[in-house]
Amino acid sequence: MNKRHLFTIPFLLMGGILMGQQLATLTGQITDNATQEPLIAATIQIGQKGTLTDFDGNYSISINEGTHQLTIRYVGYETSTQTIEVKAGETLSLNLALEPVTNLLQTATVTTGKFDKPLGEVTVSLEVLQPDLIQSTNKPALDDALQKVPGVTVIDGQANIRGGSGFSQGAGSRVLLLVDDIPILNADAGFPNWDDVPVENVEQIEVVKGAASALYGSAALNGIVNVRTTFPSLEPETKASIAYTNYFSPKDKRLKWWDSAPYHLIASLSHKQKFNKFDLVLGGFYNKEESFNKDNYNRYGRFNIGTRYRISDRLSVGLNANVNAGESAAFFYWSADTTAYIGSASTATARSRVRYNIDPYLVYFEKGGARHRILTRYHEVNNDNDNNQSNYSYTLYGEYQYQKRFQAADLVLTGGLVARATRVEAELYGDTTFTSQNLAAYLQFDKKFFDRLNVSLGLRYEDNVLNNPGFTYSDGAFLGGVVEPSEERESKPVLRVGLNYQLADFTYLRGSWGQGYRFPTIAEKFIFTNAGFPVVPNPTLGSETGWSGELGIKQGFRLGGFEGFVDLAAFTMRYQDMIEFNVNSQLAFNAINVGGTNISGAEVSIAGKGDLFGAPTTILAGYSYVDPRFEEFDPTPLPADGGTLAQRNANNSSSSENILKYRSRHTIKFDMETQIKQFNIGLESFYNSKLVAIDAIFFLIVPGLKDFRDNIGNGFWRHNIRAAYRFNEDFKASVILGNVTNIAYTFRPGLLEEPRNLTVRLDYKF
Repeated sequence: MNKRHLFTIPFLLMGGILMGQQLATLTGQITDNATQEPLIAATIQIGQKGTLTDFDGNYSISINEGTHQLTIRYVGYETSTQTIEVKAGETLSLNLALEPVTNLLQTATVTTGKFDKPLGEVTVSLEVLQPDLIQSTNKPALDDALQKVPGVTVIDGQANIRGGSGFSQGAGSRVLLLVDDIPILNADAGFPNWDDVPVENVEQIEVVKGAASALYGSAALNGIVNVRTTFPSLEPETKASIAYTNYFSPKDKRLKWWDSAPYHLIASLSHKQKFNKFDLVLGGFYNKEESFNKDNYNRYGRFNIGTRYRISDRLSVGLNANVNAGESAAFFYWSADTTAYIGSASTATARSRVRYNIDPYLVYFEKGGARHRILTRYHEVNNDNDNNQSNYSYTLYGEYQYQKRFQAADLVLTGGLVARATRVEAELYGDTTFTSQNLAAYLQFDKKFFDRLNVSLGLRYEDNVLNNPGFTYSDGAFLGGVVEPSEERESKPVLRVGLNYQLADFTYLRGSWGQGYRFPTIAEKFIFTNAGFPVVPNPTLGSETGWSGELGIKQGFRLGGFEGFVDLAAFTMRYQDMIEFNVNSQLAFNAINVGGTNISGAEVSIAGKGDLFGAPTTILAGYSYVDPRFEEFDPTPLPADGGTLAQRNANNSSSSENILKYRSRHTIKFDMETQIKQFNIGLESFYNSKLVAIDAIFFLIVPGLKDFRDNIGNGFWRHNIRAAYRFNEDFKASVILGNVTNIAYTFRPGLLEEPRNLTVRLDYKF
């Protein structure tokens, strides 16, 4: 036999194999049975072969002739299993409509892995907040809505998850705010503008508790708030709402300064519609608040647009944008506890602002199941403040993301590259210009074993550069100094691992451990201002790192027609070189590294919906306990030489007990709403235990603060009740009585919250 024949034999064998494998084609569309909406990226599995549906819910897969079992999965829907028989050369068309699940444990979430995963199977604590609850309780801004989430507290705009953050008045955040998976924090202060979030077009809000830096980077040290905006359905939809809040007199008549009652007016309008391959979402929001705090106001308008164009069945592009323009005035602390709704004149500020972001993006699905995403954002902030506090900044953000589903191995691989650049010009930072760059790469594996054990492993590497051109600051003879020019560079890896094991049909046991890392913001390092007290730079301020760990169990339950889950979690957080604002030897505030801190605690939360005693009912409730401590704390008197770090930590605190400042050890959240015929009735209650420790110097500079704290006891309960009447499916009128018992309470020193108030709200859909 010659060599030519030897080369021919393998090709003949291959041809025989291919002839023996007579192929057929299976095609179809997967939709939602209730809405007939196509389901994008539904999983089609036949033996070891699989594919995903495209943007129109269509799929096509080649299979061998014979009898097969077809399995179709989509998170949040019942799994469908079909037996099919195909012949060689046949093209079989099979359309299927999936039923949405009512089990809350199957709620689709995306934040923990950047892909759809049932709530019960995630490896960390994650809470889901739905837009209906935000609307029924009339939360005009996202920070108000987040107060409903167990374990989450927002102190004057600063989010705190399980005691992982304190209060630093608009500088630095350990909780990362995302809108449609893209960070949206101020470039200079790393702080969220909650008013910019389009609550009128929210699909779902996901709150991750614990370090998430492996996927999302710096500022996700304590957790994530991810706002997912909506897309249009098959039928066009327009919604409008208007709400008016009237504030009543405080219980302590000395606090009332007004003749005409303060008020708060909000109005929103949104529209979403499909035009063949083009999706359009529009939203507008108007806010006018003439505050119960004298001379304070917040007036602004917001407009947002979301678009998506499906170029083909696998490629889509889009552009989202949001603009917010307005003016506001506020004070930092009151003039006295007996006139708490009147501010200290030295702390009053007024500003006008324009903020906007433009977000082009691209998504492409390969036939093999891989997804490519390009996400970009230009975010600009322009604040024109009095009191020498104006600032201008912009952020350029770009991310390339690759995700591949290996269906036979039940594995999802997610990787990406991130680039971020900022420019900041501000009177707050020496009236000079700062620039910064951040580059990062991340990789995460999510693997399911034995159809019960979910394992998640993630790694991220970050490189940060901050360019400081140098500046001189002074304030008469009291303060002065020079900040030298510098280029700071720092690179760090972060790692996370998580496990979730399904013990039974409705029982999930989880454990997670994740590192966190946060590079200090420009504001924390270089701010120079006066807010009723001087705040000065600390150019030597270093980054903070840490880790968080958790063990938890989520148990589903069903009581007749009512179902939900109970979640129990024990957690701990360890920070190295935590950043907090303290008073220095010149009696001025600046940000410093306070050393190591330990925060541990436990949490229980309950969520449920369905028929309870014959009435449709929803419940969201939770209790959180935290024990936050310094690793170095020494309450002995501070010596003249400045003492040790442990002595300075204790000296700056108002308490001799070792506890981090601005944390409530105990918080309780409860919300329940039930429907009786055309009426909805709801109760909303909150409990915050007393802040054991605050900055000691506030007792000297905030008049009457000690007397007020002595009178509030161990904490406060606040109750709100609501009732709504639905005239038909499209029109609803609501009445909400806030702060029913008319208590006087604060979330942070020197700023009294609202007295009893009444809101009337109208919602119309057409």
